[in-house]
Amino acid sequence: MDYILEARGVSLRFGGVRALTDVNFGVKDGELFSIIGPNGAGKTSMVNCISGRYRPSEGSLVYRGREITLLNPNARSSLGIGRTFQNLALFHHMSVLDNIMVGRHHLLKNNFLTGSLYWFTGARREELEHRHKVEEIVDFLDLQTVRKATAGTLSYGLRKRVELARAMALEPKLILLDEPMAGMNFEEREDMARYIVDLNEEFGMTVVMIEHDMGVVMDISHRVMVLDFGRKIAEGDPAAVLADPHVKRAYLGEEDEVLVDPDEQPAPMPAESVA
Repeated sequence: MDYILEARGVSLRFGGVRALTDVNFGVKDGELFSIIGPNGAGKTSMVNCISGRYRPSEGSLVYRGREITLLNPNARSSLGIGRTFQNLALFHHMSVLDNIMVGRHHLLKNNFLTGSLYWFTGARREELEHRHKVEEIVDFLDLQTVRKATAGTLSYGLRKRVELARAMALEPKLILLDEPMAGMNFEEREDMARYIVDLNEEFGMTVVMIEHDMGVVMDISHRVMVLDFGRKIAEGDPAAVLADPHVKRAYLGEEDEVLVDPDEQPAPMPAESVA
């Protein structure tokens, strides 16, 4: 089977602490692949290995048939791997447009010398072309009303959307989303889920997503992998994975429990009715 991304026996250690142990999986081209697991399971460590922020202690990573284990993050961006961060990494003093424009840095062809002759070389035309691409992303993510606003003044939900816009600006073939809906209200989560599906279906991007919202994972993922204490314990169709007794035990500590969407849990009993 052809994969756009493969992790082969990936392990990651920090001193005596094992963050990942012998993790193997593959992501198909055009797939929306979710990584789930309890807090501290190694999800972000896995994404950091894929993006180049961490280097695996053992094992290898292969992207589109090429081993990328030793490549730095900039080289991986140039190959078509983009990402967002769990904790926002925007330039808060810059405008929304300029933050998104930063994401196109590796696509710029003019250098210091040709850029200094802005009006006499292709630098001006190139910048206009990139600005046009940025405006397309702004329209796609409904950021028109805040396009010139300073990023640091925006609400948390809008800043998460700007972070996604900047990752899109790289024009990646594979986009890594680290908890894109964390901290959002219900309406914001619905909007973000729609944008992610459109990224996958309309823009043709392969998506690897870390997400705690099980409703979203069930609704939009093609396949799911579960990590627990740095080890893979399940992988496959979302419904089958969430019904797996090992997954139930990892989340709830019991095999006969079922995973429930937090929005669908029954209301707690009043204090006075509890014996």
